Amino acid sequence: MFGSYKNEDVTILLKDITGKVKPQSTEEREKLIQGGRHYCEMLPIEYEPSEQYMKSFYTALDMYSGITAEAVGRLGQLIFKDKGENAVLVSLARAGTSIGVLLKHYMDRKYGINVAHYTISIIRGRGIDKNAMNYILERHRPQDIQFIDGWTGKGAITRQLEEAMKDYPEVSPGLGVLSDPAFISEKCGTHDDFLIASSCLNSTVSGLLSRTFLRSDIIGEKDFHGAVYYKELAHKDLTYKFIDTVEEHFSFDDYDLNDNAADTAENTMEEVKAICQEYGIADINLVKPSIGEATRVLLRRMPWKMLVHSLDDNEHLGHLYQLAEEKGCELVEYPLKHYRACGLIKAMADN
Repeated sequence: MFGSYKNEDVTILLKDITGKVKPQSTEEREKLIQGGRHYCEMLPIEYEPSEQYMKSFYTALDMYSGITAEAVGRLGQLIFKDKGENAVLVSLARAGTSIGVLLKHYMDRKYGINVAHYTISIIRGRGIDKNAMNYILERHRPQDIQFIDGWTGKGAITRQLEEAMKDYPEVSPGLGVLSDPAFISEKCGTHDDFLIASSCLNSTVSGLLSRTFLRSDIIGEKDFHGAVYYKELAHKDLTYKFIDTVEEHFSFDDYDLNDNAADTAENTMEEVKAICQEYGIADINLVKPSIGEATRVLLRRMPWKMLVHSLDDNEHLGHLYQLAEEKGCELVEYPLKHYRACGLIKAMADN
Protein backbone atom coordinates (compact mmCIF):
# COMPACT_ATOMS: atom_id res chain seq x y z
CA MET A 1 0.00 0.00 0.00
CA PHE A 2 1.17 3.50 -0.78
CA GLY A 3 -0.51 6.90 -0.98
CA SER A 4 -2.46 8.64 1.75
CA TYR A 5 -5.68 6.60 1.71
CA LYS A 6 -6.33 4.64 4.89
CA ASN A 7 -5.65 0.92 4.55
CA GLU A 8 -9.14 0.06 5.74
CA ASP A 9 -10.72 2.26 3.02
CA VAL A 10 -9.20 0.77 -0.13
CA THR A 11 -6.76 -1.84 -1.40
CA ILE A 12 -4.60 -0.08 -4.00
CA LEU A 13 -3.68 -2.48 -6.79
CA LEU A 14 -0.98 -0.28 -8.33
CA LYS A 15 2.81 -0.53 -8.49
CA ASP A 16 4.76 2.24 -6.76
CA ILE A 17 6.98 3.80 -9.46
CA THR A 18 7.97 6.86 -7.45
CA GLY A 19 11.26 8.32 -8.72
CA LYS A 20 11.32 6.17 -11.86
CA VAL A 21 9.59 8.53 -14.31
CA LYS A 22 10.61 12.09 -15.11
CA PRO A 23 7.50 14.29 -15.36
CA GLN A 24 7.04 16.35 -18.52
CA SER A 25 5.48 19.75 -19.18
CA THR A 26 1.93 19.99 -20.46
CA GLU A 27 3.03 21.36 -23.84
CA GLU A 28 5.68 18.66 -24.31
CA ARG A 29 3.21 15.89 -23.45
CA GLU A 30 0.48 17.38 -25.66
CA LYS A 31 2.77 17.40 -28.69
CA LEU A 32 3.81 13.81 -28.05
CA ILE A 33 0.21 12.64 -27.48
CA GLN A 34 -1.04 14.28 -30.67
CA GLY A 35 1.99 12.85 -32.47
CA GLY A 36 0.92 9.32 -31.54
CA ARG A 37 2.58 8.69 -28.15
CA HIS A 38 0.17 7.19 -25.63
CA TYR A 39 -0.63 9.38 -22.63
CA CYS A 40 -0.11 6.46 -20.22
CA GLU A 41 3.61 6.32 -21.06
CA MET A 42 4.21 9.80 -19.59
CA LEU A 43 3.40 11.70 -16.43
CA PRO A 44 2.66 15.42 -16.16
CA ILE A 45 4.27 17.90 -13.83
CA GLU A 46 1.70 18.24 -11.04
CA TYR A 47 -0.29 21.47 -11.35
CA GLU A 48 0.23 23.77 -8.36
CA PRO A 49 -3.07 25.62 -7.93
CA SER A 50 -3.01 29.33 -7.15
CA GLU A 51 -4.39 30.73 -3.91
CA GLN A 52 -7.37 32.14 -5.82
CA TYR A 53 -8.07 28.76 -7.43
CA MET A 54 -7.88 27.02 -4.07
CA LYS A 55 -10.58 29.40 -2.88
CA SER A 56 -12.67 28.20 -5.82
CA PHE A 57 -12.10 24.59 -4.74
CA TYR A 58 -13.26 25.30 -1.19
CA THR A 59 -16.27 27.20 -2.52
CA ALA A 60 -17.14 24.26 -4.76
CA LEU A 61 -16.71 21.86 -1.86
CA ASP A 62 -19.10 23.91 0.28
CA MET A 63 -21.65 24.36 -2.50
CA TYR A 64 -21.74 20.83 -3.91
CA SER A 65 -21.09 18.54 -0.97
CA GLY A 66 -24.84 18.16 -0.48
CA ILE A 67 -25.64 17.09 -4.05
CA THR A 68 -22.51 14.91 -4.08
CA ALA A 69 -23.64 13.16 -0.89
CA GLU A 70 -27.13 12.63 -2.35
CA ALA A 71 -25.60 11.12 -5.51
CA VAL A 72 -23.40 8.84 -3.37
CA GLY A 73 -26.43 7.70 -1.40
CA ARG A 74 -28.56 7.00 -4.44
CA LEU A 75 -25.74 5.14 -6.20
CA GLY A 76 -24.92 3.18 -3.04
CA GLN A 77 -28.52 2.05 -2.73
CA LEU A 78 -28.63 1.04 -6.41
CA ILE A 79 -25.48 -1.04 -5.96
CA PHE A 80 -26.83 -2.76 -2.83
CA LYS A 81 -30.12 -3.49 -4.55
CA ASP A 82 -28.22 -5.15 -7.42
CA LYS A 83 -25.24 -6.78 -5.67
CA GLY A 84 -26.36 -7.21 -2.06
CA GLU A 85 -24.11 -7.48 0.98
CA ASN A 86 -21.32 -9.20 -0.98
CA ALA A 87 -20.83 -6.21 -3.28
CA VAL A 88 -17.22 -5.56 -4.29
CA LEU A 89 -16.43 -1.98 -5.31
CA VAL A 90 -13.70 -1.71 -7.95
CA SER A 91 -12.93 1.96 -8.48
CA LEU A 92 -11.06 3.19 -11.52
CA ALA A 93 -7.90 5.02 -10.52
CA ARG A 94 -7.48 7.77 -9.92
CA ALA A 95 -10.67 9.86 -10.14
CA GLY A 96 -12.85 6.94 -9.06
CA THR A 97 -10.92 6.11 -5.90
CA SER A 98 -12.23 8.86 -3.61
CA ILE A 99 -15.74 8.13 -4.92
CA GLY A 100 -15.24 4.45 -4.05
CA VAL A 101 -14.21 5.39 -0.51
CA LEU A 102 -17.35 7.51 -0.13
CA LEU A 103 -19.53 4.65 -1.41
CA LYS A 104 -17.85 2.16 0.91
CA HIS A 105 -18.42 4.41 3.93
CA TYR A 106 -22.04 5.03 2.93
CA MET A 107 -22.88 1.37 2.33
CA ASP A 108 -21.05 0.22 5.47
CA ARG A 109 -23.07 2.64 7.60
CA LYS A 110 -26.47 2.19 5.95
CA TYR A 111 -26.38 -1.60 5.68
CA GLY A 112 -24.04 -2.55 8.53
CA ILE A 113 -21.62 -4.37 6.23
CA ASN A 114 -17.92 -4.15 5.39
CA VAL A 115 -17.82 -3.64 1.62
CA ALA A 116 -14.62 -4.70 -0.13
CA HIS A 117 -13.08 -1.84 -2.12
CA TYR A 118 -10.19 -2.04 -4.60
CA THR A 119 -8.80 0.55 -6.97
CA ILE A 120 -7.27 -0.51 -10.28
CA SER A 121 -6.08 1.06 -13.51
CA ILE A 122 -7.92 1.19 -16.81
CA ILE A 123 -6.38 3.10 -19.70
CA ARG A 124 -8.17 4.27 -22.82
CA GLY A 125 -6.70 2.39 -25.77
CA ARG A 126 -4.73 -0.03 -23.57
CA GLY A 127 -7.40 -1.70 -21.50
CA ILE A 128 -7.79 -2.78 -17.90
CA ASP A 129 -5.02 -4.07 -15.62
CA LYS A 130 -5.44 -7.84 -15.99
CA ASN A 131 -3.10 -8.64 -13.10
CA ALA A 132 -5.30 -6.53 -10.83
CA MET A 133 -8.48 -8.15 -12.17
CA ASN A 134 -7.04 -11.62 -11.57
CA TYR A 135 -6.07 -10.61 -8.01
CA ILE A 136 -9.67 -9.58 -7.29
CA LEU A 137 -11.23 -12.62 -8.94
CA GLU A 138 -9.06 -14.94 -6.84
CA ARG A 139 -10.81 -13.46 -3.79
CA HIS A 140 -14.37 -12.63 -4.90
CA ARG A 141 -17.19 -13.89 -7.09
CA PRO A 142 -17.31 -12.20 -10.51
CA GLN A 143 -21.01 -11.36 -10.18
CA ASP A 144 -20.32 -9.27 -7.06
CA ILE A 145 -18.03 -6.76 -8.81
CA GLN A 146 -19.24 -3.21 -9.36
CA PHE A 147 -16.98 -0.80 -11.25
CA ILE A 148 -16.93 2.80 -9.97
CA ASP A 149 -15.89 6.15 -11.45
CA GLY A 150 -16.71 9.80 -10.83
CA TRP A 151 -18.61 10.97 -13.92
CA THR A 152 -19.11 10.41 -17.64
CA GLY A 153 -17.92 12.67 -20.44
CA LYS A 154 -18.28 10.99 -23.83
CA GLY A 155 -18.36 7.49 -22.36
CA ALA A 156 -14.88 6.41 -23.53
CA ILE A 157 -14.10 4.53 -20.32
CA THR A 158 -17.52 2.85 -20.41
CA ARG A 159 -16.73 1.53 -23.87
CA GLN A 160 -13.23 0.51 -22.74
CA LEU A 161 -14.75 -1.45 -19.85
CA GLU A 162 -17.19 -3.22 -22.14
CA GLU A 163 -14.30 -4.25 -24.40
CA ALA A 164 -12.12 -5.35 -21.45
CA MET A 165 -14.83 -7.50 -19.88
CA LYS A 166 -15.02 -9.67 -23.01
CA ASP A 167 -12.10 -11.47 -21.34
CA TYR A 168 -14.15 -11.82 -18.12
CA PRO A 169 -17.63 -12.78 -19.35
CA GLU A 170 -18.97 -13.40 -15.84
CA VAL A 171 -18.11 -9.84 -14.73
CA SER A 172 -20.61 -7.10 -15.57
CA PRO A 173 -18.98 -4.18 -17.40
CA GLY A 174 -21.65 -1.87 -15.97
CA LEU A 175 -20.19 1.33 -14.53
CA GLY A 176 -21.51 3.22 -11.51
CA VAL A 177 -20.86 6.99 -11.43
CA LEU A 178 -22.12 9.95 -9.44
CA SER A 179 -22.80 12.21 -12.45
CA ASP A 180 -23.88 10.77 -15.81
CA PRO A 181 -24.75 13.62 -18.20
CA ALA A 182 -23.78 11.33 -21.10
CA PHE A 183 -26.69 8.97 -20.24
CA ILE A 184 -24.39 6.01 -20.73
CA SER A 185 -23.63 4.48 -17.31
CA GLU A 186 -25.44 1.44 -15.94
CA LYS A 187 -25.94 3.13 -12.55
CA CYS A 188 -25.68 6.77 -11.55
CA GLY A 189 -26.46 9.15 -8.73
CA THR A 190 -27.86 11.76 -11.16
CA HIS A 191 -27.80 12.74 -14.82
CA ASP A 192 -27.13 16.35 -13.85
CA ASP A 193 -23.76 17.74 -14.95
CA PHE A 194 -22.69 19.02 -11.55
CA LEU A 195 -19.27 19.76 -10.13
CA ILE A 196 -17.71 17.02 -8.03
CA ALA A 197 -15.15 19.04 -6.10
CA SER A 198 -12.51 16.31 -6.37
CA SER A 199 -12.32 16.97 -10.14
CA CYS A 200 -10.86 20.40 -9.35
CA LEU A 201 -7.54 18.98 -8.13
CA ASN A 202 -5.15 16.21 -9.08
CA SER A 203 -3.13 14.11 -6.63
CA THR A 204 -3.91 16.24 -3.59
CA VAL A 205 -7.50 15.01 -3.58
CA SER A 206 -6.61 11.51 -4.80
CA GLY A 207 -4.47 10.07 -2.04
CA LEU A 208 -1.35 11.87 -3.36
CA LEU A 209 -1.23 9.45 -6.29
CA SER A 210 -0.46 10.27 -9.92
CA ARG A 211 -2.60 9.17 -12.81
CA THR A 212 -1.81 5.59 -13.79
CA PHE A 213 1.18 4.66 -15.91
CA LEU A 214 1.99 1.79 -18.27
CA ARG A 215 5.32 1.42 -20.09
CA SER A 216 7.10 -1.87 -20.60
CA ASP A 217 10.54 -0.70 -19.38
CA ILE A 218 9.06 -0.01 -15.92
CA ILE A 219 5.93 -2.16 -15.72
CA GLY A 220 6.69 -5.89 -16.07
CA GLU A 221 4.31 -8.58 -17.30
CA LYS A 222 3.36 -9.58 -13.75
CA ASP A 223 3.21 -6.05 -12.34
CA PHE A 224 0.15 -3.95 -11.67
CA HIS A 225 -0.03 -0.72 -13.66
CA GLY A 226 2.01 2.00 -11.97
CA ALA A 227 1.52 5.28 -10.14
CA VAL A 228 3.75 7.81 -8.41
CA TYR A 229 3.27 8.74 -4.74
CA TYR A 230 3.81 12.48 -4.22
CA LYS A 231 4.93 12.35 -0.58
CA GLU A 232 6.31 15.87 -0.87
CA LEU A 233 2.75 17.22 -1.23
CA ALA A 234 1.58 15.75 2.09
CA HIS A 235 1.15 19.24 3.58
CA LYS A 236 -1.35 20.01 0.79
CA ASP A 237 -3.28 16.73 0.96
CA LEU A 238 -7.04 17.37 0.87
CA THR A 239 -8.17 13.81 0.16
CA TYR A 240 -9.97 13.34 3.46
CA LYS A 241 -11.07 16.98 3.60
CA PHE A 242 -13.12 16.17 0.48
CA ILE A 243 -14.34 12.79 1.76
CA ASP A 244 -15.20 14.00 5.29
CA THR A 245 -17.00 17.13 4.04
CA VAL A 246 -19.24 15.13 1.70
CA GLU A 247 -19.97 12.57 4.42
CA GLU A 248 -21.32 15.29 6.70
CA HIS A 249 -24.27 15.51 4.28
CA PHE A 250 -25.06 11.79 4.05
CA SER A 251 -28.74 10.87 4.32
CA PHE A 252 -29.65 7.26 4.99
CA ASP A 253 -33.29 7.61 3.94
CA ASP A 254 -34.38 5.44 1.03
CA TYR A 255 -34.19 7.15 -2.36
CA ASP A 256 -36.45 6.71 -5.36
CA LEU A 257 -34.29 4.38 -7.44
CA ASN A 258 -36.32 4.61 -10.65
CA ASP A 259 -34.43 6.24 -13.53
CA ASN A 260 -36.97 8.06 -15.68
CA ALA A 261 -34.37 9.59 -17.99
CA ALA A 262 -35.77 9.84 -21.50
CA ASP A 263 -32.46 10.75 -23.14
CA THR A 264 -29.94 8.46 -24.77
CA ALA A 265 -26.20 8.27 -25.19
CA GLU A 266 -26.67 8.69 -28.95
CA ASN A 267 -28.07 12.19 -28.41
CA THR A 268 -25.07 13.26 -26.33
CA MET A 269 -22.65 11.95 -28.98
CA GLU A 270 -24.57 13.87 -31.64
CA GLU A 271 -23.94 17.01 -29.61
CA VAL A 272 -20.21 16.25 -29.44
CA LYS A 273 -20.08 15.60 -33.20
CA ALA A 274 -21.87 18.90 -33.85
CA ILE A 275 -19.23 20.72 -31.78
CA CYS A 276 -16.49 19.01 -33.82
CA GLN A 277 -18.15 20.12 -37.04
CA GLU A 278 -18.72 23.71 -35.92
CA TYR A 279 -15.13 24.18 -34.75
CA GLY A 280 -13.43 22.16 -37.48
CA ILE A 281 -12.09 19.50 -35.10
CA ALA A 282 -11.09 16.27 -36.84
CA ASP A 283 -10.15 14.32 -33.69
CA ILE A 284 -13.11 13.76 -31.37
CA ASN A 285 -10.65 13.08 -28.52
CA LEU A 286 -9.89 16.83 -28.47
CA VAL A 287 -13.48 17.51 -27.33
CA LYS A 288 -14.07 16.95 -23.61
CA PRO A 289 -17.68 17.46 -22.51
CA SER A 290 -18.89 17.74 -18.89
CA ILE A 291 -17.74 19.91 -16.02
CA GLY A 292 -15.35 17.23 -14.79
CA GLU A 293 -13.69 16.74 -18.17
CA ALA A 294 -13.55 20.48 -18.89
CA THR A 295 -11.81 20.99 -15.56
CA ARG A 296 -9.25 18.32 -16.45
CA VAL A 297 -8.55 20.03 -19.79
CA LEU A 298 -7.62 23.22 -17.95
CA LEU A 299 -5.55 21.38 -15.35
CA ARG A 300 -3.69 18.88 -17.54
CA ARG A 301 -3.93 19.66 -21.24
CA MET A 302 -3.37 22.59 -23.60
CA PRO A 303 -6.81 24.23 -23.68
CA TRP A 304 -7.95 26.03 -26.82
CA LYS A 305 -11.47 27.15 -25.95
CA MET A 306 -13.87 26.51 -23.10
CA LEU A 307 -17.51 26.19 -24.16
CA VAL A 308 -19.98 27.01 -21.39
CA HIS A 309 -23.76 27.05 -21.39
CA SER A 310 -23.62 30.50 -19.77
CA LEU A 311 -20.99 33.13 -19.01
CA ASP A 312 -22.90 34.09 -15.87
CA ASP A 313 -23.23 30.74 -14.09
CA ASN A 314 -20.83 31.37 -11.20
CA GLU A 315 -22.84 28.93 -9.12
CA HIS A 316 -21.76 25.96 -11.23
CA LEU A 317 -18.83 27.23 -13.29
CA GLY A 318 -17.00 29.77 -11.11
CA HIS A 319 -13.93 27.55 -10.81
CA LEU A 320 -13.79 27.14 -14.61
CA TYR A 321 -13.93 30.89 -15.15
CA GLN A 322 -11.06 31.27 -12.69
CA LEU A 323 -8.93 28.54 -14.28
CA ALA A 324 -9.62 29.76 -17.82
CA GLU A 325 -8.43 33.24 -16.83
CA GLU A 326 -5.25 31.81 -15.29
CA LYS A 327 -4.55 29.69 -18.38
CA GLY A 328 -5.44 32.38 -20.91
CA CYS A 329 -8.19 30.21 -22.38
CA GLU A 330 -11.09 31.82 -24.24
CA LEU A 331 -14.55 31.30 -22.73
CA VAL A 332 -17.31 30.90 -25.31
CA GLU A 333 -21.03 30.85 -24.55
CA TYR A 334 -22.47 27.91 -26.47
CA PRO A 335 -25.97 26.34 -26.44
CA LEU A 336 -24.97 23.08 -24.76
CA LYS A 337 -27.91 20.73 -24.23
CA HIS A 338 -26.56 17.92 -22.03
CA TYR A 339 -23.57 19.56 -20.38
CA ARG A 340 -22.78 22.80 -18.59
CA ALA A 341 -19.26 22.96 -20.02
CA CYS A 342 -17.08 21.42 -22.70
CA GLY A 343 -13.32 21.81 -23.04
CA LEU A 344 -11.65 21.97 -26.45
CA ILE A 345 -7.98 20.95 -26.59
CA LYS A 346 -5.56 22.85 -28.80
CA ALA A 347 -4.49 20.91 -31.90
CA MET A 348 -0.71 21.16 -31.67
CA ALA A 349 -0.30 20.91 -35.44
CA ASP A 350 -1.93 24.34 -35.57
CA ASN A 351 0.68 25.78 -33.23
